[in-house]
Amino acid sequence: MTEAKVIGIDLGATNIRAGLVQGSVINNIQSKRIARDGKMEDVLADFYLLIDALLNKEVSAIGIGVPSVVDLEKGIVYDVQHIPSWKEVPLKEILEAKYKIPVFVNNDANCFALGEFHFGKGRGKENMIGLTIGTGLGAGAIVNKHLYAGANCGVGEFGMVDYLDHNYEYYASGQYFEHVYHLNGEEVFSRAQAGDLQAQQYYAELGTHLGNAIKLIMYTYDASYIVLGGSVRHAYAYFQKTMWERIHTFAYAHSVANLKIELSELENAGILGAAGLYLDQL
Repeated sequence: MTEAKVIGIDLGATNIRAGLVQGSVINNIQSKRIARDGKMEDVLADFYLLIDALLNKEVSAIGIGVPSVVDLEKGIVYDVQHIPSWKEVPLKEILEAKYKIPVFVNNDANCFALGEFHFGKGRGKENMIGLTIGTGLGAGAIVNKHLYAGANCGVGEFGMVDYLDHNYEYYASGQYFEHVYHLNGEEVFSRAQAGDLQAQQYYAELGTHLGNAIKLIMYTYDASYIVLGGSVRHAYAYFQKTMWERIHTFAYAHSVANLKIELSELENAGILGAAGLYLDQL
C-alpha cells in the first residue's frame, strides 16, 4: 500500500465530504452542504473550499466519486443526480488547471468497490463486487485486481435493469418502502428494531427482490464475493433469509456454494474509495 497522500472527495445528494487519505487513515475530514440548486460554478466553489482546506505540497492527487456517469479519460461528469446544473462538467480539466496535480473522477458505486478492495473486506481478493443498497442500488466491479468501469463508466448499473413493472432499484433499495408502502426507510428500520412484525415483513419482501438482483449479478459476472454497502445493509438481519432463499434458486448450485456475501464495515467508504482511484492507477 502506497503512503502517498490523496484527497478523497465524496459528492452526495446534499453534502460534499472530503478527507486527506494516507495509507488506510483519513485525516481532517471536511464536510459542506452543497448548493445543489445553484449554478455549476456554485457547486464548484464548494469543491474549492474543501480542497483548499486539505491541500498541501505533499498531496499527490485528488480522487472524486460522483453519483453519475463519467467520461473516464477526460473526467467529464454527466447528469449528476440531484444537481440539476451539472449536466456536463469537465471536472478533471477544471481542477487540474487550478491545482496542478492529477485528478481522477468516477462513479460513486465504483468508488465504493475500490474502497472495499483497497481498505476493507475486499483486501487480498482478485475479483469482487461492491453492491451499495441505500436510496438507490448500484455496484462496482473489481476484475483481476482492478476496477472495471466499462466504456461509459456504466458497469454495475444493475439497478436500472427492467424488473417487474419498474426496475431493480425500485424494488431492491430503500426506495421500495416509499414506492410500495409510502414509508420512510428510517422509520421502517426503527420499527423493525422495535420488534414490529409488519416492518420486518417489509424487509423480508425487499430481501426477495434483492436476492433476484444478486442472481442477475451472478449470471452476469459469475460473482463469488460480494460486499454489501449502503444504509440498508444495517437491516441485513431482517432480509438475509429471503435474500438467500432466492439466491438458492440460481441455476448452478456449485456457484451458490462458492458465493460469499459480507457487510461493509468501512466508515467513510466514499472518501476512501475516491482516494482509491489514484491507487488503482499505480
